[in-house]
Amino acid sequence: MLDRKALKAEFVRNGYTQAQIAEMLNISQKTLIARMKSGVFGTDEVAILVEKLHIQNPMEIFFANQVT
Repeated sequence: MLDRKALKAEFVRNGYTQAQIAEMLNISQKTLIARMKSGVFGTDEVAILVEKLHIQNPMEIFFANQVT
């Protein structure tokens, strides 16, 4: 499950708006908002976010509260 607050915090920490993130992922802002709500991003999108936002531990953001 996606930790939306942590991902949004990474946007802010790196100085990006949602519109800039959407452009970076080559999707509309509406699609970005929908993906944030559903918690579902493609692996290519996750890779871009991890790289561009310099996310050190992506598991904590993209797989938060994952049941094992």
